[in-house]
Amino acid sequence: MRFVDIIEKKKNNLALTKEEIHYFIQGYVNKDIPDYQVSALLMAIYFNGMNAYETACLCEEMLYSGDVIDLSAIKGIKCDKHSTGGVGDKTSLSLAPMVAACGAKVAKMSGRGLGHTGGTLDKVESIEGFNVMLSQEEFIEQVNDIGLALIGQTASLVPADKQLYALRDVTATVNSIPLIASSIMSKKLAAGSDTILLDVKFGEGAFMPTSEKAKELAEAMIAIGSHFNKDVKAMISNMNQPLGNAIGNALEVKEAIETLKGNGPEDFTELCIEAGSIMLQQAHIAKNDEDARKQLEEVIKNGKALDKLVAMVRAQGGNVEQILNPELLPKAKEIIEVCSKEEGYVKELHALELGTLAMKLGAGRMVKEDSVDPAVGIVLNKKDGDYVQKGDILAYIHINHPLPEGWLEDFYNAYVFTDEKVDKQKLIHEVISSGK
Repeated sequence: MRFVDIIEKKKNNLALTKEEIHYFIQGYVNKDIPDYQVSALLMAIYFNGMNAYETACLCEEMLYSGDVIDLSAIKGIKCDKHSTGGVGDKTSLSLAPMVAACGAKVAKMSGRGLGHTGGTLDKVESIEGFNVMLSQEEFIEQVNDIGLALIGQTASLVPADKQLYALRDVTATVNSIPLIASSIMSKKLAAGSDTILLDVKFGEGAFMPTSEKAKELAEAMIAIGSHFNKDVKAMISNMNQPLGNAIGNALEVKEAIETLKGNGPEDFTELCIEAGSIMLQQAHIAKNDEDARKQLEEVIKNGKALDKLVAMVRAQGGNVEQILNPELLPKAKEIIEVCSKEEGYVKELHALELGTLAMKLGAGRMVKEDSVDPAVGIVLNKKDGDYVQKGDILAYIHINHPLPEGWLEDFYNAYVFTDEKVDKQKLIHEVISSGK
């Protein structure tokens, strides 16, 4: 078999066989196939796509390029959730304890962020002493004991994806649905859970630009799940404005805690309840949406959801006092109030711009070597549909260094006002499962 023939085949928009895809992944991981040839194939895939079977085969080859975690020692159905990411997305920090408090087993592996704010690991590491690097044995034991653990992905998981993604990043082939779908699902499947909920976001602050593209990606990932006989469902959610009010790591942890107390922002709380409802039904703990919602609202009301977060933080060596009293979380040296220069309804709130502005404060990474300042960020006071008068506070800016030149001007440009009343944007557009 010659790799140039595989490139030629995909260039001509023909489907690759399982054997050809195996040859491709094995050869690349073993460094038998050079970057320039793989780059050519990636570009051919970018333009011509892959069918469902090809995509599943690609995912399978990447999945078995490294370790696959065996969670069979955990009693009950193991649940996992994945978000394609967005500005202010701290969902795992509230959702996982809520679902675990209802009796589900949540074995969660997360990554770090690049751009915008930090990833889930960066957020939980705002908590003093929190250890994200448990051994597999410790991970399993903790999920059995308290129903919940949140750890970092090990280096031995899906090495093929790491190599491919690095090459996609420098060859303008990231935004390809078969490549995205196989990348995400190979990591989720390697993590070993029985059920997976995908929160596929669209809009300015998300990976996919439109709800149609988000749906296409969701369906591709669900098809992979079906190939592996996994229960995979997807929510299509709107990321045209930040999720919740807080953008920045410790600030988002604080907001997640407030949400577990029943005091979180309306949009973020609703997303957690909706996602939790799906996960509880996947775990066979709730029989329908109404039952699931009632259970989730109850664990927030009676404090069990917060207790579950406390239990996880304690088990993983974190400072529990920071959860019980969030004012003890890292704080910025200065908080600036940014007041509106205009009057009217907030028509648009550019999520991507706000995410970039938070990163410029130190809340995210431009390159993977950058450190993240857990204390800095933005807390929004006005969002889409809100009426604003001149002088009203738009946001609170948490800083440890003077604002970069032009920062405030860019912040004001993130808001678009209108005189006409604006309805709140619909957050969750659709829930998709296999066969729909």
